Amino acid sequence: MNEFELIARYFTRPPRSRSVALGVGDDAALVVPTPGSEVAISVDMLVEGRHFVAGADPESLGHKTLAVNLSDLAAMGATPRWALLAGALPEADPAWLAAFAKGFLALADANGVDLVGGDTTRGPRNFCVTIVGEVPAGAALTRGHAKSGDDIWVSGTLGDAALAVAALGGRATPDAHVLAACRERLDRPQPRIALGLALRGIADAAIDISDGLVGDLGHVLQRSHVGARIELGAIPRSAAIAALFAGTERALALQCLLAGGDDYELLFTAPRTAAQQIEAIAAVLQLPLTRIGSIVREPGLAVVDERGARLAELPRSYDHFARP
Repeated sequence: MNEFELIARYFTRPPRSRSVALGVGDDAALVVPTPGSEVAISVDMLVEGRHFVAGADPESLGHKTLAVNLSDLAAMGATPRWALLAGALPEADPAWLAAFAKGFLALADANGVDLVGGDTTRGPRNFCVTIVGEVPAGAALTRGHAKSGDDIWVSGTLGDAALAVAALGGRATPDAHVLAACRERLDRPQPRIALGLALRGIADAAIDISDGLVGDLGHVLQRSHVGARIELGAIPRSAAIAALFAGTERALALQCLLAGGDDYELLFTAPRTAAQQIEAIAAVLQLPLTRIGSIVREPGLAVVDERGARLAELPRSYDHFARP
């Protein structure tokens, strides 16, 4: 296959909605934004050997390539609309491409996303998605409006994806059942789109946890010019992470829970008076939402353990330019 045959066979489909005036196949796509909406745009790159291992399951990789971008829109409270996909491939393997496209397009369909363009070339395997969504004017969630006295909440549980990475790197030896569950969290993250939409008008600030709780919360604190106090014991975790804390691997447990990354859960702040609304959202979405701390006026981030003692040192979150 040449480049154009590849695009036509695996990534060209009729538009899902009338919002696409012109899709794949021209020099640019033409889309029709909803009147009264602001456009939310984000881009993420996944590079083999850095963000995923060589030989990764292509269907799961297709899912994750789009999921990490959808997670950014979730954190903004935006509705996903359109995506552009660029990728480099060492070869045009039909079976590999069919599986990748299946994972990517299934998640696109589940979230109402039209694939409207992109680019392909031969090279080391990597993928870059530009995702475009919409949010009513003035209603977007951002990192910059957390307020002193806000509660800090997270969705789901944290740390399992990082435990999978540790296992793949030989730094942990979970049993086969635990590893399979952690690999599912790593390879097929679930973007919290419905939660982001439900939090509009309730949350003061939000971010998705992609590089680790400590680092991503730090972005909120920096943009909002506030500090935070987190209760280690309140951070939601799976039985696998809890077992690490109960055993002799507390350092690994702290790294996974506080700084592991790849969770793609939402962290958000909200006034204490919103707690009942947030609990109602959790019930409707059947998604655990947990209060883990509060925003304070004093700058800095304090994490206190089960005895109320402040952790002297916090693990560092993922750095894209750190050596593997």
